Amino acid sequence: MFKIKLLILLLNSFFLLSCVNNNNHSSDIKYSVSYIAGEYDGLMLKNLMTTYLKSFGKYDRNSNLEIQSYISHSSDLFITNIDNTSDREKITTNLSITILDKNSNCTIYNNKFSISQFYIFATSDKFLSNQNAFKKIKKDNTEYLVKQLINKLFEVNKTCH
Repeated sequence: MFKIKLLILLLNSFFLLSCVNNNNHSSDIKYSVSYIAGEYDGLMLKNLMTTYLKSFGKYDRNSNLEIQSYISHSSDLFITNIDNTSDREKITTNLSITILDKNSNCTIYNNKFSISQFYIFATSDKFLSNQNAFKKIKKDNTEYLVKQLINKLFEVNKTCH
């Protein structure tokens, strides 16, 4: 009796697994990533983009669809209260993306993304916490914008504008 119950459960599990639809986002549209200027920030952006594109099966070094991008970080000082006891530095990251079809020599997609964060900083530039916070926020902003870009790539049509 025990074996019969196990066989019925096994049959039910096979039936349920065969009904599951695998909606994988992989398609035949693949992208290459061009050179990104900006020293360390450009290198980090390119590494993140290629990693995320590879994980979704959308990266091909020899693809005709090329992602060209530019990243910039800016910082502004702002004071949040009247007695000036809490100085904060806001870091804004801007990412410009253009996808070109190298065969047709036309633009398929063009967009700009932006995000900002802030941190409370110490009054001296010599504190390592200020430098570490600045680097971490730049990295986090870049990673968030790349994720936002990858989500937008699923909606991109392959037609020229």
